[in-house]
Amino acid sequence: MFKKVLIANRGEIALRVIRACKEMGISTVAVHSTADMNAMHVRMADESVCIGPPPSNKSYLSIPAIISACEVTGAEAIHPGYGFLSENSNFVDIINDHGIQFIGPTAEHIRIMGDKITAKETMKALQVPCVPGSDGSVNSLEAAMNVGQNIGYPLIVKATAGGGGRGMKVANNKDDLENAFLTARSEANSAFGNDEVYIERYLTNPRHIEIQVFGDGKGNAIHLGERDCSLQRRHQKVLEEAPGPSISAEVREYIGNICSKAVASINYAGAGTIEFLYENNEFYFIEMNTRLQVEHPVTEAIYGVDLVREQIRIASGFELSLNQNELHPNGHAIEARINAETLPNFIPNPGTVTMFHAPGGLGVRIDSNLYSGYQIPPHYDSLIGKLIVHGRDRKEAMERLKRSLDELIIDGIDTTTDLFHDLLKNKDIIDGNYNIHWLENWLLDK
Repeated sequence: MFKKVLIANRGEIALRVIRACKEMGISTVAVHSTADMNAMHVRMADESVCIGPPPSNKSYLSIPAIISACEVTGAEAIHPGYGFLSENSNFVDIINDHGIQFIGPTAEHIRIMGDKITAKETMKALQVPCVPGSDGSVNSLEAAMNVGQNIGYPLIVKATAGGGGRGMKVANNKDDLENAFLTARSEANSAFGNDEVYIERYLTNPRHIEIQVFGDGKGNAIHLGERDCSLQRRHQKVLEEAPGPSISAEVREYIGNICSKAVASINYAGAGTIEFLYENNEFYFIEMNTRLQVEHPVTEAIYGVDLVREQIRIASGFELSLNQNELHPNGHAIEARINAETLPNFIPNPGTVTMFHAPGGLGVRIDSNLYSGYQIPPHYDSLIGKLIVHGRDRKEAMERLKRSLDELIIDGIDTTTDLFHDLLKNKDIIDGNYNIHWLENWLLDK
């Protein structure tokens, strides 16, 4: 087992990893920019190292600075959290060359799944159901038109190296395709330095279902059911729940087994999430995230498993402590992402938190780095906390979320908590009757 782990991240996820390490008797090293000098993850770690000024490319994305922090402190391993360098295969190669262990999958698996075309081809070969689309990248408008003719409309053009909704354009018919194709390529080149795109059938009313998988890197793997992450705005998740309201035990077992067998067959190591669009009882693979997800706590709640602890164990060379036969979902969990944003336009609202009170009680968890007097820096993502509730069933979880939101106090800044108050009054949300377009359509009507 590692004696000392460096967390190459900030905010609530850095704090989450520190907590797991402390419970395992592992010393922790926090890294921080000058803007995060007084952040909670810095206060809670055993050691801290300043790695640069506020801009991410000069601090949290600076590989030399992070390696130096490891060498100065003697950290044996790095946990990347999510975002920043968590899915950077080059980073993994470099730290491994320096004798530092990456708490996550191999660089090769990150590379395979980081390229959406290669990922799709890999999943097809592993018998994972995929969305009909182009065979690889589409490099000309003529080729794009041929794809449209072969698989029909509507289509979506996606950047190969994309993420966060950038480099994605919908074409409802042949006349739309030229603009969608050219715009997606332009956005992809601007955002990622790579204008390569591919094309898929655009599903009109799907749900976003993701399967949590875990492998030991030695040909063994498990799944921990699904999360429904369909409530999204601009391809960014807002609320997640597990189990999914539309998924039966039989369907869970079916798709879960497909996913666990797939990652086992490639000797995948650590946590991963296989994301699908789900429509008319059919699953269509969209991507695999080779890291811990923001919404992992809802899975932890219903399975009673510490996923970060398991990540650290696997990276240390231990076998899986979990057996598929022992894993059964218990109750229902919901996560609400709290952002420092001003509604209704969701404008980032950094500033000083004058008062913070976390809700409590049975089945309530809040992952947050906030405290009274904390100054939220303007340089990073606006996510400031995650409110997670667990109940015996979905109805109880919904009522518990309402109560917990009433208890939550964050003064001094605007947050998105009012959004959840409104959502929890809506019949579609109460009934679990929503898809990936529901939230944006609802916001337009408000």
